[in-house]
Amino acid sequence: MYDVAQIRADFPILAREVNGKPLVYLDNGASAQKPQVVIDAVTRGYAQDYANVHRGLHYLSTVATEAYEAVRGKVARFLGAAEDEVVFTTGSTEAINMVSYAWAAPRMQPGDEIVLSLLEHHANIVPWHFLRERQGVVLKWVAPEPDGSLPAEKVLEAIGPRTRLIAVTHMSNVLGTRVDVAAITRGAHARGVPVLVDGSQGAVHAPVNLAEIGCDFYAVTGHKLYGPSGSGAIVIARERMAEMRPFLGGGDMIRDVTTESVTYAEGYARFEAGTPGIVQQIGFGAALDYLMGLGMDNVARHEADLRDYAQLRLSGLNWLSVQGNAPGKGAIFSLTLDGQAHAHDISTILDRRGIAVRAGTHCAMPLLTHLGLTATARASFGLYNTRAEVDALISGLELCHELLG
Repeated sequence: MYDVAQIRADFPILAREVNGKPLVYLDNGASAQKPQVVIDAVTRGYAQDYANVHRGLHYLSTVATEAYEAVRGKVARFLGAAEDEVVFTTGSTEAINMVSYAWAAPRMQPGDEIVLSLLEHHANIVPWHFLRERQGVVLKWVAPEPDGSLPAEKVLEAIGPRTRLIAVTHMSNVLGTRVDVAAITRGAHARGVPVLVDGSQGAVHAPVNLAEIGCDFYAVTGHKLYGPSGSGAIVIARERMAEMRPFLGGGDMIRDVTTESVTYAEGYARFEAGTPGIVQQIGFGAALDYLMGLGMDNVARHEADLRDYAQLRLSGLNWLSVQGNAPGKGAIFSLTLDGQAHAHDISTILDRRGIAVRAGTHCAMPLLTHLGLTATARASFGLYNTRAEVDALISGLELCHELLG
């Protein structure tokens, strides 16, 4: 049974007040709060078990290495991937930049194309702009439908003879749109085109099975998965990994170094240079254990209930617009009030009631431009949110309308 009251008790910060009001945390799309088990894992990692990993033979180094490397298997289980395909990163941003530099840049010529959607976060846009600026790569953009959906066939229709990669989100951080990345991958692979999926939101809200999706690259970020900031991973298909040059040079990613030459490590180790975020990744592993203990199917059902209830309540506010209403969308709502009310004003008023939402462009400026907007106020729900918090949001929005409408 999914006991949201017990789950909320696992997150110490949810018991606090903001501006004299109970905290209603609806900024999960930006970063999620941390359960006590993650906090404890990080504290223990620094207080009792800290040492550098991999190269030490002493007791603490062995303990730290075992705890750190165990996380690779947890990522693999969580995403339905093979353990030797998991590369640790500081999050999706580093992961996608790694693919841009280490895989795409060496094999792309001027005029080669990368297909992107307008739903993308800047983390899955700017690294490809680097290739446009530096190597003459062409970015081909696919717009969502009016309801915010992104049909797989529309993405596949953008493939041309010079398409070298499709880079697409699993779930929009602005509209909540879920993208059928498995269908995109099947169609792209039939045309010989690899696929990168930004799973920053997709992996948080529903189960992911990469054995079924089949994409070449899948990036996740730890702080959105209820883990520490500075943690994350990318799953890279073995064939693609073998094609990649090293991303960063330093310790741990080499087999041998002389004054004349360098021999690189094999597999994922080639892409993990230097002392990593040891404790951050251990905390990430604790977060994944927590999520797998809850069951991502259960999380998805809970959030679907919140989505449906929020959609019902929001539909009664005829002076408010919700951006994106794709079938099966996640519990993310980007809101605008009719008239001159700015998203920052909405966020400020809600904050006085202890309600945390995000205001701005949400690192998705091309999408906001496409929608004809300069900013929205975004309420994004997570596994610990409740219907009562939906009600609090509605009451806060009604106050915004009264003051700003």
